[in-house]
Amino acid sequence: MTQPDRQNALPLSKELKEKFKREFTPSEKLFFLKRAEEAIAVKGYPADEDLFHYCFFLTMKERLSGIRLQSSEGYARFFLVEAKRDTEEEINIYKERLESKKRDIPDMMGYKFIEFFAD
Repeated sequence: MTQPDRQNALPLSKELKEKFKREFTPSEKLFFLKRAEEAIAVKGYPADEDLFHYCFFLTMKERLSGIRLQSSEGYARFFLVEAKRDTEEEINIYKERLESKKRDIPDMMGYKFIEFFAD
C-alpha cells in the first residue's frame, strides 16, 4: 500500500468541508469560493486553514450585511451590530496571519483548495 504524497496534500480537515457544506447556502458557497480564488491568485495567500477561516468570516459578513431590521427592534439591532463587529475582528485576525505568510507567486495548491470545497 502506498503512502499519500504529502507534498500534494492540503492541510485541511474533513470537518472544515462539513462546516462549509452545513453552514452556507449555494450562493454563499459561490461567494466563499470566489473570495478564496481571489485571495490565492491576487493577494498571494497560501491555501491553508487560515484561508478557510478568512473566507468563512468574509462570507458571514456578507450574510450579515443582507439583514435589514426595523428601527424599533432594539435588541436585535444591538446583536446585529455586535455580530458584525465580531466578524470584522475575526476577518482582521486571519488577514494578518495570511499577510505574514503571503507569497509573491500564487500558491500552487490553490486549485486543490477550490476543488476540495467545490465538490
